[in-house]
Amino acid sequence: MLDDLRLEAEKMLAGRDPGHDYSHVIRVFKTAEQIGREEGADMEVLLAAALLHDIIVYPKGSEKRSKSADESAELAQRMLAARGWSRDRIEKVSYCIRTHSYSKNVNPETLEAKILQDADRLDALGAIGIARTFSVGGSEMRRFYNPEDPFCKTDRKPEDTRWTIDHFKAKLLKLEETMHTATAKRVAHERTRFMEAFLSQLEKEIYS
Repeated sequence: MLDDLRLEAEKMLAGRDPGHDYSHVIRVFKTAEQIGREEGADMEVLLAAALLHDIIVYPKGSEKRSKSADESAELAQRMLAARGWSRDRIEKVSYCIRTHSYSKNVNPETLEAKILQDADRLDALGAIGIARTFSVGGSEMRRFYNPEDPFCKTDRKPEDTRWTIDHFKAKLLKLEETMHTATAKRVAHERTRFMEAFLSQLEKEIYS
């Protein structure tokens, strides 16, 4: 069953931007699998949700952007119903997908939804998080940093729609505090320290 969903997800995500492509989905899938086994989750529900959590993603700046998770959940419901899943299990998958999005600011209630949210946010941290940040920034023609105050050390508020580096302070360095599971907290701590080291080195290179 999951092999079929995996193939379908790969086809649906072909040509996506690197921030939300099939590679992102597979990283989230693998991280969710690792956390789920340690936490005793319903693996079928969790992994189906991981495969389908980003099947619809509207571009940043689109008025439909906030609807991405809900529409992904609705499409996932139809896909799973066509494959004979029970209504109860479809709803569990749908709930995971609806609540995973950072922008919706939802604190999930089920274990599987918590794990999916953790796994998705972990993919925004560490080396891969840095790569994704600059990939998205480049695709939207953002400058790397504000030349007068690259790291928001004055009273300047982060403007991550203009400056890529601002995204670290606006969002990424805060993600560690939002993790639910012990496994995710441990990984988030390690990846956040890596990003802080990167920013420290970047600061040295900018000001040298």
